[in-house]
Amino acid sequence: MSTSITENVAAQQLSLPEELILALLNEESGYFHQVPGCDLNCAFAGAVLAELSFLSRIDMDMESLFLTDGRETGNPILDPSLREIAKEQGRRSVQYWIERLAPQAESVIDLTLERLVDMELLEHHDGEFWTLARTAWRGELSGRSVEGSVGQFVKTRIVMAVFNNEIPTPRDAVIISLMNTYDVFRFMFEMDKETEDRIGFISNMDIIGRSIANAVSQHVVGSFLRPSRLDREIPRAPIRKVLLSPHLRTGHIPALFADLSKEYGPVFQLRPPFSEPLTFLAGPEMNQWANRNGRTHLRARDYFVDFERVYGASGVMPSLDGADHFRLRKAMQPAYSRARLAGQIDDLYRYVREFISEWKVGDVYQATAMSRRLINAQLSPLFIGVESQDIFDDLASFKERALTVHIMKALPKFMLKTPGMRRRAKSVDKLLERIQGVHTAAQRAGRPRNLADDWLSLHASDPQFVPETNLRFALSAALVASVYLGDSLSFALYAMASQPELYERIQAEADALFGDGDPSESDYALPAIDVTHRFIMEVHRMYPVVPMSIRNVMNSSLVGTYELPVGSRVFIAQTAAHFMEEAFPDPFKFDIDRYLPPRDEHLNAGYAPYGLGTHRCLGTRWMELQLAVNLLMIAHYFKLEVRPANYRFKFSPLPSMKPSKKLKFLIAERRRPVPV
Repeated sequence: MSTSITENVAAQQLSLPEELILALLNEESGYFHQVPGCDLNCAFAGAVLAELSFLSRIDMDMESLFLTDGRETGNPILDPSLREIAKEQGRRSVQYWIERLAPQAESVIDLTLERLVDMELLEHHDGEFWTLARTAWRGELSGRSVEGSVGQFVKTRIVMAVFNNEIPTPRDAVIISLMNTYDVFRFMFEMDKETEDRIGFISNMDIIGRSIANAVSQHVVGSFLRPSRLDREIPRAPIRKVLLSPHLRTGHIPALFADLSKEYGPVFQLRPPFSEPLTFLAGPEMNQWANRNGRTHLRARDYFVDFERVYGASGVMPSLDGADHFRLRKAMQPAYSRARLAGQIDDLYRYVREFISEWKVGDVYQATAMSRRLINAQLSPLFIGVESQDIFDDLASFKERALTVHIMKALPKFMLKTPGMRRRAKSVDKLLERIQGVHTAAQRAGRPRNLADDWLSLHASDPQFVPETNLRFALSAALVASVYLGDSLSFALYAMASQPELYERIQAEADALFGDGDPSESDYALPAIDVTHRFIMEVHRMYPVVPMSIRNVMNSSLVGTYELPVGSRVFIAQTAAHFMEEAFPDPFKFDIDRYLPPRDEHLNAGYAPYGLGTHRCLGTRWMELQLAVNLLMIAHYFKLEVRPANYRFKFSPLPSMKPSKKLKFLIAERRRPVPV
């Protein structure tokens, strides 16, 4: 446990919404115990009302709730609801206020989570997961001082009230009442009749808790009995709109879906010939919905099954959902972290220099091939400890064909079994043989830990969770990351080479960093790379590599006034918002000042270059550092130019976004020798 202690003598210094989050947090899944959507919103609306009552701002009985003191509390979690109540004349029922405040509860939950993270009581993980921080908490239980994590402290109070027959405080009675309303306890404890009776007794002890719990339960039951709010079918865009779009001709998928969303709304369908309608979600509001609600309504497994079978795998990270997905992300997070790359930054410099030292003035390179191989020259030794340039093209071609066949459904299945593809498939086995050949205890002794070490260790410790059949996918996918990061680099080099003013500003930062020797990882902080950092952010907006996500609906949901029925497949076009005026004014202009205050356009829900929700890219921090290093080193040593000189940018969109094959780079000038 951390030696730092949060010096709070009593848990009352946490508000009831904060305590409710800590009580409901399920660390196995990184989210809350089965209280999704509207139910969770109602629970937090109830917790806010209870806290306002304890602060003597409102009072209530079994029939009504009324204001007693309109002075604000100073707590941003509570005061918006207090202002709403103060506006209302006369008394209203508790259920009225639960229903009135529940739609605003999402912001209450977000703010509560942020406050708990700021207080170092929760840790926030990429993908919108939370776990209890190891920060210690000191408080009083039954007249004695105790110390532990704050989550343990809150839950221990509940356990003592339920199982030790201790008299609960009114605050604990409210929390127990709310949790009992949603039948959460059976997922936390072994329940018997005596325990159920005790929980029921506590839930009825306090009039505040009883009033709120009754109102919440009535609202939840009523929501099931209400008629559907659907009043129209999902709008359907005609295929001719797609075929006639200028963005289709340039391969600009995000801009295409931005246009369709503008005309048909954030939820719309396309119906290709001889196919079921395809449902698309596009725009900032849809991004926000998917980010928050995707974990309870959508899953990745269904569409990914055929693809992972190509590698003989089942249940790999991209196809897992729920607690298993979170467990695997937590286990593998260090392997993809910026800290892991930072610990090997001198090796990274060496790999970059070894590759670019071969460039000669006057050489012309195809953009994607050059960039992918440059990145692979780094990722292969850093991730898996072997050289793989000789088989990299086969690995990448095989996976891209498998994605096109099984994910994009753009080619028939036999296209994965042609003689050429069968030959390329063998590169996966060659790669595994190389990795296994060098990943022995003796050969890895004294070397920095890498991704392959982590996968092999996890397999050895839990072969049921990570079976050997999944290693073919996991270890080869590590290299195919060179495709995505390489394509991002090719976009960045194009944006830099085609904009001389920005090129000069990036060169200035590069020369300052490398002028007196190689910088340390800590030197890649603002303001030293301010321009480069904002430039890369704008590259990710303008040229997203993965423009959309595919999910299947596992629980029916209302999105706006449209229903997503169980079993349907949705395409979340998260980067369509990158080209919508409401999120990014003048969206087709490359403008790195978008990310300066007060504009801060990346802080809205429209900015989503790394995916959304629980499947958000795990390696974003690693990627950002590696991309910055590559861009700065190239700018420091070389001047590149776009070829052909009159090149008009086009995307090659399948299976992911990359520049068209016509884009090339000329090595126009060597600014200084490259030391090897």
